[in-house]
Amino acid sequence: MRARGSTVAREVVGGLTTFVTMSYVVFVHPAVLGMAGMDAGAVMTATCLAAAFATALMGLWANYPIAVAPAMGHNFFFALVVCGPAAAGGLGVAWPVALGANFLAACAFLLLTLTGVREQLLDAIPEALKHAIAVGIGLLIALVGCEWGGLVRDAPGTLVTLGDLHRPPVLVAAGGTLLTAALLARGFRGAILVGTLATAVAAVAAGLVPYAGIVAPPPSLWPTFAQLDVAAALRPELVSVIAVLFFLGLFDTIGTLVGVAGEAGLLAGGRLPRAREAMATDAIGTMVGTILGTSTVTAYVESAAGVAAGARTGLASLVTAACLLAALVLSPLARLAGQGIPVADATLYPVVAPALIVVGSFMARGVSRIDFADPPAGIAAFLTIVAMPFTFSITEGIAVGSITYAVLMLAAGRAREVHGLLWLCAVLFVLRYAWL
Repeated sequence: MRARGSTVAREVVGGLTTFVTMSYVVFVHPAVLGMAGMDAGAVMTATCLAAAFATALMGLWANYPIAVAPAMGHNFFFALVVCGPAAAGGLGVAWPVALGANFLAACAFLLLTLTGVREQLLDAIPEALKHAIAVGIGLLIALVGCEWGGLVRDAPGTLVTLGDLHRPPVLVAAGGTLLTAALLARGFRGAILVGTLATAVAAVAAGLVPYAGIVAPPPSLWPTFAQLDVAAALRPELVSVIAVLFFLGLFDTIGTLVGVAGEAGLLAGGRLPRAREAMATDAIGTMVGTILGTSTVTAYVESAAGVAAGARTGLASLVTAACLLAALVLSPLARLAGQGIPVADATLYPVVAPALIVVGSFMARGVSRIDFADPPAGIAAFLTIVAMPFTFSITEGIAVGSITYAVLMLAAGRAREVHGLLWLCAVLFVLRYAWL
């Protein structure tokens, strides 16, 4: 712990901060999978158990302050595309079969990890793109925070514009952001945690978030436990579903690990030590999660909030895992951070918004490490950065950056400097876009 410049107190604060920042997943994720016909209460319990298991594994095995939980974005693909009705553009796959497909994709994750292919892929990413991934994730996190706080909203002509600053939830989010930033300016290490809790108190005081007590029995897991249908998922027509689930999980994990580890200063010579253990964790977590009753489990970008609060070791992950387990019985209290507030044209999450915005600013620091004087690296890095918030996807940012970097290095007569795996990824990304 001392080798990484941390203390027990910082790890505890960092772990708590990560939990508070990501706690919305405990309640938002079940609502999403509920659209696929799954029991929302059972999914909540599965979410807490799977996330606690995988996060603890990340802390004990890989020794990283990175939380692992069901991925937002992946769950929408699972519920709306894979399980959605054909009339709405979905494939109409029953959710037990979709869980089976998710399990098979996780098995492929684990196989590639144990054989070292995923680790080699991580090493194949050029230095400029590694920093760009971190910055892009930061912008994406900040955009999510601004949207959830109501600070920005959609607009027909410009796609996005300033939100309605007269709405109480927006004022709470803006005030929480300023308070968190002010605490940081004063050098207070627990700024994000205190800022988030203060925002929650303000939301309750303003009548935006109902106070429903502290303790409640955890929902039953049985409606989703061991309901995955692996045999049915092996049908030929579901090969593409397994492939997409695998593809999304593969690159989201790589991007998040690089981004958060880079912000924590844990990259050594541009490489991530114990990358194999870290990447195997999300694969095993997904396998366990599908058995419990939840979709793809992956490294969480919100872990950057804990890193910003001082977390540097796996102890922070153990604290986060303990909080996830506590959320099973403290669900009314944990719901405060993830409470959605319906407004006329959106659902806002003002309590967690300030932390996301501030963390986004931290992750943007990596832009200073990109050599924009080198056109292939600079342009590819720039497109990686902007593609993530513009497409609302870490994977798309990595895809755009990989393709651009390979093409520009070829144009510059420097094709031999590009790692073979990056060439392969660029080709696969091109084929993916052609197929889509």
